[in-house]
Amino acid sequence: MHQQINLPNGARLLLEEVPNVRSAALGFFVGVGSRHESARENGASHFIEHMLFKGTRRRTAAQLARDIDAIGGQLNAYTTKEHTCFHVRALDSHLDQGLDILEDMLFHSRFDQEDTEMERGVILGEIGMYEDTPEDLVSERLAAAVYKGTPLARPILGKESTLVRMDGDWLRAWQREHYHAGVIVAALAGSFSQAQAERLRELLAALPSGPVPQVKAAAYRPAVTVKRKAIEQNHLILAFPAPSYLDPRRPQVLLFNSLLGGGCSSRLFQELREKRGLCYSVYSYISDHADTGLMGIYTAVSPDQEGPALEAVRQVTAELAEHGPTQEEVDRVREQAKANLLMGSESVHSRMGNMGASALLYNRVRETQEILELYDAVTREQLQALADELFRMEQAALSAVGRVGSAQDYAALLRG
Repeated sequence: MHQQINLPNGARLLLEEVPNVRSAALGFFVGVGSRHESARENGASHFIEHMLFKGTRRRTAAQLARDIDAIGGQLNAYTTKEHTCFHVRALDSHLDQGLDILEDMLFHSRFDQEDTEMERGVILGEIGMYEDTPEDLVSERLAAAVYKGTPLARPILGKESTLVRMDGDWLRAWQREHYHAGVIVAALAGSFSQAQAERLRELLAALPSGPVPQVKAAAYRPAVTVKRKAIEQNHLILAFPAPSYLDPRRPQVLLFNSLLGGGCSSRLFQELREKRGLCYSVYSYISDHADTGLMGIYTAVSPDQEGPALEAVRQVTAELAEHGPTQEEVDRVREQAKANLLMGSESVHSRMGNMGASALLYNRVRETQEILELYDAVTREQLQALADELFRMEQAALSAVGRVGSAQDYAALLRG
């Protein structure tokens, strides 16, 4: 069972003691991501994530690395469109040092201009790497097309035209304005003392308060986007609108995604790869936000297999919409989800991540038993109704990268 402490300034602290372990995981979840940036600020959240590793008032970047390695700890961060997270895992005997390092980074980073110039180059290289990775590029272009005109259409990494305007002073000011108690959740799981929990509470209580940021509403809309690239295979994503992560049907969506394209026993893998030999890789995924979402079906095929592959995907989705899954499929993906949840709960890092993200994004943390019961409540009839709602070709979007045809050709294929 977890404990939640709501502080007067709006910060939240979540604690979960895990018996018989010797480590603890701590994360600071900040409710600021790329969708909270203006067009001119695009990439600021991710840039700040990088800069917090570049040195503080007390530590250089090299010292940060040495200090975390000296305790055998693990330190990392990530940025999404909805939030940013900084996290550390360490033995309980070294948790004080881990907390000190993370606190120092998060609240006392230098934002030195020389470091800023260097890290901008690193991020531009990261953007180039995405451009060179068709699987990432086709997904990025899909989001840009279906959410055009909203912050969700912009890349998390930003663009060269926006990053070049950001210097150290600007980034420090942006962080100070946006990183306040009202958007911060700290989650600590594993083996820790009450003194360490109290230290964390005092740290959060000292933060200035501030408002929860408002975001521009976004909604999925059908679109077709193509990018010609001289590569061996064409990378395709066929997408459909899906419920937001706040929708009460989310357990249904997660099970359905697993059934459709979540692994080697899924419908898509069995049909496109095992039965027809059309591709090496095919899967489905959910990309959901507080107000919208999509289900994407990805595959990479040779140009001459593109038509048969898309037709096979259409047949799989149409079959599920008309007849629904079998009971055996539902039972199988349900047990997969429950096993993943229970095995994940054996990791203090997983527990920390679940608590922090759930409190920040959903405003509540479900205990494991409640989630298991939600999975158990999903029926075959619910999944058929969901498929019937999702898989309507007039709602379909498509992103293609490779030796591809025109957007008009793909639009006609979707209508066909």
